[in-house]
Amino acid sequence: MEITAALVNQLRQKTGAGVMDCKKALVEANGDIEKAIEILRKKGAAVAAKRAEKTANEGLILTRISEDGKTGVIVEVNCETDFVANSEDFRKFANDVLDAVANLRPANIQELFDKNSEIKDKHKEIMGKVGEKIEVSRFSVESLENGMIVDYIHPGSKLGVLVAIENDQGSEDKMGTLGKDIAMQVAAMKPICIYREEVPQETIDKETEIYKELARKEGKPENILEKIAAGRLNKFYQENCLVEQMFIKDNSKSVGDLIREFNSSGGNQVKIKRFLRYHLGDEKK
Repeated sequence: MEITAALVNQLRQKTGAGVMDCKKALVEANGDIEKAIEILRKKGAAVAAKRAEKTANEGLILTRISEDGKTGVIVEVNCETDFVANSEDFRKFANDVLDAVANLRPANIQELFDKNSEIKDKHKEIMGKVGEKIEVSRFSVESLENGMIVDYIHPGSKLGVLVAIENDQGSEDKMGTLGKDIAMQVAAMKPICIYREEVPQETIDKETEIYKELARKEGKPENILEKIAAGRLNKFYQENCLVEQMFIKDNSKSVGDLIREFNSSGGNQVKIKRFLRYHLGDEKK
């Protein structure tokens, strides 16, 4: 596969590594970006392989919670420029999309437009008016029987979070405050899952191999590489699993400690069921 300048630049944007390092990694990976990132990480050349902020598109992230707190909606609507994203017309369209998703609860984007001809017409109208491509990129509707859904929108509406918090017993008083704290934690620290048991084995194997390779390059003996990798993997869990992360408002405790304190003081049985984090322009899954 031809290694073009555009491909090299794409890898540089993702990793922060030098031009020659990126080109060599791409040659070794036969043009596969993800494999090239792994190669750079193993060589210690990537300074930002996991970028927290990806800005491929402009637009808005919006959320809404039902009056009973049992249902939450989050949507991402994109446009081409920040100028349009801040316009009244675009904001109105994005909120119309939020309304439609909340009311119709479609299974996917195609169904959203098929079930609502008004949204389809408004979509065509706004694209003609602003002269840009406008798209509904993704949305989700989360519901919970026991407990509540809490949302958080970061100022600027480029980042939004939904957190579902179950409560099997006790009062739901003050759960909203706890939920907001956890939602802000998700926004700020970008966890990949709630508990370490949820980390995919493929990710664990990949990280372990990277840590072992880095330790080899540091001159560590082969017989202790597994132990070194295990220690670094434990740090990976603490940085990427929500309940193990240090609480952003008080780094003397973890998010798990925060929840245990809440349960102990109020006779509750609260646990985080799931979360969603939408950042504008994140790669769609």
